[in-house]
Amino acid sequence: MVPDTIEREVVLRHPIERVWAALITAEGLSRWFGSVAEVDLRPGGRAYFRWEDLGQESVATITAVEPPRRFAFRWGIEGLPANHELQTLVEFTLEQVPDGTRLRLVESGFAQAADDVAWSAHEANSQGWDAELVDLKTYLDAAA
Repeated sequence: MVPDTIEREVVLRHPIERVWAALITAEGLSRWFGSVAEVDLRPGGRAYFRWEDLGQESVATITAVEPPRRFAFRWGIEGLPANHELQTLVEFTLEQVPDGTRLRLVESGFAQAADDVAWSAHEANSQGWDAELVDLKTYLDAAA
């Protein structure tokens, strides 16, 4: 059975407002999530990400902006054409905890694609999120 969801949770030793800014601003995103980011921060707005080292880019549609707790967007499934109707939903949820901020990431919707595409995209994004969340922590810690 094709896995439909990627889930990650990390506690960052920073205030929720700081983590929120890293998630929703072009400046913050371009420091840890790819090398270039543009964000029209509103539901229905467009977000653009580019990873120059990988020669990849992605366009997303923002679906939720609930400061400073929830940010979500839909984007294409790797292996399908960029304008394909099938997309996954990426949701970031933040919660203030005694040690800082708990960030929960859930990306869902892989199982709607054909099995070979879904497996490949799920694996690539799982590895990608692991690396990106390390980059987020490194960015926040360095800027503290």
